[in-house]
Amino acid sequence: MTEVAVQPPVVATRWWRDAVIYQVYVRSFADGNGDGVGDLPGVRSRLPYLAELGADAVWLTPFYPSPMADFGYDVADYRDVDPIFGSLADATALIEEAHALGLRIIVDVVPNHTSDRHPWFAAALAAGPGGRERERYIFRDGKGPDGALPPNDWESIFGGPAWTRVPDGQWYLHLFAPEQPDLNWEHPEVHAEFADVLRFWLDLGVDGFRIDVAHGMVKAPGLPDVGRLGQAELIGAQVVPFFDQDGVHEIHRSWRRILDSYDGERIGVAEAWAPSPERLANYVRPDELHQAFNFHFLKTPWDATRFRAVVDESLRTAALVGAPSTWVLSNHDVKRHVTRYGGGERGLRRARAAALLMFALPGSAYVYQGEELGLPEVLDLPEHYLRDPQRLRDPDSGRDGCRVPLPWTAAGDPTLGFAPPGIYESWLPVPPGWRDLSVEAQQRDGASTLALYRAALTMRREHPGLGDGTLTWLDGPRGTLAFTRGHGFTFLMNMTPEWVEIGPAPGELLLASGGPDTAGGVVRLAPDSATWWAAGTDR
Repeated sequence: MTEVAVQPPVVATRWWRDAVIYQVYVRSFADGNGDGVGDLPGVRSRLPYLAELGADAVWLTPFYPSPMADFGYDVADYRDVDPIFGSLADATALIEEAHALGLRIIVDVVPNHTSDRHPWFAAALAAGPGGRERERYIFRDGKGPDGALPPNDWESIFGGPAWTRVPDGQWYLHLFAPEQPDLNWEHPEVHAEFADVLRFWLDLGVDGFRIDVAHGMVKAPGLPDVGRLGQAELIGAQVVPFFDQDGVHEIHRSWRRILDSYDGERIGVAEAWAPSPERLANYVRPDELHQAFNFHFLKTPWDATRFRAVVDESLRTAALVGAPSTWVLSNHDVKRHVTRYGGGERGLRRARAAALLMFALPGSAYVYQGEELGLPEVLDLPEHYLRDPQRLRDPDSGRDGCRVPLPWTAAGDPTLGFAPPGIYESWLPVPPGWRDLSVEAQQRDGASTLALYRAALTMRREHPGLGDGTLTWLDGPRGTLAFTRGHGFTFLMNMTPEWVEIGPAPGELLLASGGPDTAGGVVRLAPDSATWWAAGTDR
């Protein structure tokens, strides 16, 4: 059997190099006060569940004061908690309790833009053209004889022009919703403000930051036209003048110096889109951020050749700068992977297999809330619930369906335990059919997806071959993936719709997403399934 080794450089293992980080979308995780919206007390009440699941850290989506034009990614105050989510005391208590359970806390920071209700933007509007307060944002005069045309052809990620005109005639830039004006990162006050924001939360004990739009902030000099429409399609595919400009890296270097000044290895995680793996690797150079999301892995279609290629490329480019790879299958911005992989039983089979692949790969893994339950995308939400601003670009691109609240109980109120007893409505409705997918139902089923995740995360911690380290590919039949991780660990996966014979059993079967046939000592893998094996007794 031919072996092809992928050997990253030897680096001392640190917690973030192979951590399993669980993403909590706060609005939809657990409602502690009964208003139908998830909050920090609700998250705090469920921390034991996350510790038992096997997570190493919890990433919380924004909970700051916000008008909620983009569900919290339009921040009005970076040093407080929106009343809908609780209080600053609730945040402090959550951090302390998480640490007591062995969980680290990562919070979002949103540096590309503020809310239009932020005091800085209110001051900018009041100042008028030429006012000093406008320099913190990107205001420009329009084109045309009367300035009635936008300053350039840039488009909002959410659809429509990226410029809005104010009553005095000037225009301001917003790469997202009009309620999210872009900051001017050439202004020293912007740098000083965010350095202080980072220190505020680090002093409260957070273990790191997920940096929203980490590829933003810096725009090309002169704000040149792109020259074509459909610019959202270019992001991550080619260079554009408003994203992934080289100047962002000095910002991240300055933030790394702040993170390194605190004890406990506090980390920065980049949500960054770049046109090549090499440019993405720039965000995780030794003096920049610790991790960057691997969206190439998330977007890979169900095909063994394509998956092997993206794994190889991810490991290769991360190794160039000595960083760990990251792996993610779903998040709050994309359709859940059960649905992306075909939906129904087939989608669930593939999702379970993909989870075992993700957890077996070298590096750090991200779990989006509910994927451990095998939740599908909700595609039939009533129209009046759909409020995601991204639908302005394309109704089918709305993200509400992946943000439906979690089902915790199999019986009782319509929220299935998301809200306290007696509360009958949540901000997005929970499908009644999710009773069988609830945490309560799956805890009683040893073959459930929840049981699979718990077993995988337990073994991932215990087996010396898993986590950070090396990967060696093995040859296998067409449509399969096979590799070893050292210490006798072998991974075998069948990504075809047929049973596949893959050869002699490589040891003891540790875990399977779908039962293999090992009669006669020969392994036949079930369709769309993955397996973990340990040679001899080395576990």
